[in-house]
Amino acid sequence: MFVDKAHIKIKAGDGGDGAVAFHREKYVAAGGPDGGDGGRGGNIVFVADTNLSTLADFRYKRKYIAKKGENGKGGRCRGKNADDLIIRVPMGTLIKEESSNRILADISDDEPHIVAKGGKGGWGNPHFATPVRQVPRFAKPGLPGEEFDVVLELKLLADVGLVGFPNVGKSTLISVVSQAKPEIANYHFTTITPVLGVVSMGEGSSFVMADIPGLIEGAWQGTGLGHQFLRHIERCRMLVHIVDVSGSEGRDPKEDFDAINSELEKFNPELAERPMIVAGNKCDMATDEQIEEFKQYVTEKGYDFFPIMAAIRYDVDPLLKKIQEMLSQLPPIARYEAEPAPVLTVEDFDDHSVTIKNVNGIYTVEADWLLQVMRGINFDDYESLNYFQRVLTNGGVIEALKEKGCQDGDTVSIYDLEFEFIS
Repeated sequence: MFVDKAHIKIKAGDGGDGAVAFHREKYVAAGGPDGGDGGRGGNIVFVADTNLSTLADFRYKRKYIAKKGENGKGGRCRGKNADDLIIRVPMGTLIKEESSNRILADISDDEPHIVAKGGKGGWGNPHFATPVRQVPRFAKPGLPGEEFDVVLELKLLADVGLVGFPNVGKSTLISVVSQAKPEIANYHFTTITPVLGVVSMGEGSSFVMADIPGLIEGAWQGTGLGHQFLRHIERCRMLVHIVDVSGSEGRDPKEDFDAINSELEKFNPELAERPMIVAGNKCDMATDEQIEEFKQYVTEKGYDFFPIMAAIRYDVDPLLKKIQEMLSQLPPIARYEAEPAPVLTVEDFDDHSVTIKNVNGIYTVEADWLLQVMRGINFDDYESLNYFQRVLTNGGVIEALKEKGCQDGDTVSIYDLEFEFIS
C-alpha cells in the first residue's frame, strides 16, 4: 500500500544523572568527591533510504523513543552516551512539527538529520566542590531530551510531473519513455499511486518523470484521488500537461485544460507559475481541425504544444527534447529549509509553576516552561542574559526563591546553569 503521510511521536533520550561518589583509597587522606558526569541521551536521527518508497511502516509503529544516557560512576567515570535512534524514511520526506506545522527537516539528501536532540548528562558532585563546600553530597540529574509530535509527508523528488485528467495517457507516456511499468487500462483511476520513471536522453543525460494519478475538478478539496497526491507535484521542476485532444470521453479538451490548471492554482498558487508544456495525446482519434483549434488555444496562453500518440510513441521525441532543454535552464529540485524553533516567552505558558529545593545550600530550580524558554537563549550574549533575568522576574522565579529563603550570595542552579543569587 502506498502511504505518503504519517503521524508519529518522537522523543530523544534523557541525559544520564551525575554521580555522587567520594575517593576512598588506603593511605590517601581526604580523597574528595569523584562522581562522574552522566552521558548524553540518544538523538533522533532521520536518514533517507532509497530502498523505501512509502511511509507504510509508520502506520503500525507510532512512537519512537531513544535511549537514556548512562549515569555517571565513581572514580570520575563519565556515563556512556546513548546510541542515536536512526529512523529510515523514503527520499523526499518532509518532517513537520504537528502543532505548529514548522519544518524540522527535509530528508532529500544522503546526510543524516538530527530532528530531536538528546538531553545533556547531569554533573557529578566534583562540579559542586568549593573551598567552603568540600564534601558535596549531591549531583545533577540529566536534562530531558527533546520530544515532538511530527507529521511525515512524502513529496516525490522528480524533475517532471505529468498532470491531467484520468485516462488521457499519462501512464502510457511514462511507460514508453522509461522503464517504469504502470498498470494501463481504459478506465478512470487505473493509476492509484504515483509512478517514477527515469528517462534516458543518451550520453549520461537523464531526468526523472513522475506520473501523478489523474486529477479531476475539485481535487484540491479532496475529490477523487487528486487531493492525496497533489503534494507530489510541488517539488517538480516543471510540469507536462497531457490532454486528450480528441475528446474521446465526451469532454471538451479546452475545458479540461483550464480545469486542471485551476485545481493546481487552488492547491498551491506557486504551481500556477511552474514552467509547463502541453502534450495533446490521442491525435489518431482527433481531426486535424480539433488539433489545430486546441493548439491555437494553448499557444495563445503562452504554452508550447506538442501533438503526440503516446501508445505508438509517435512524435514523443520532440517533446522529450523540449523537456530536456527546459530542465537545463531551471533550478534544481526544491529543497525545504528547516525552520528555527520560535523564541518562547513567559506569556506563551499558562502554567508558571516552579519547583525549588535547597540541597546543601544550593537552590535548584525546575520548571518545564523554564526549560523550554532556556533552549532559545544564548548565555554568551549580554542582551540574552538580561532577557533571561527578566524571564526569571516576570515568571515569578525570583519571588519563589526568596520565599524559600534564598539570599544574596547563595548559589542557584537552573538545569545546566549556575549563578550567585542577587535580588
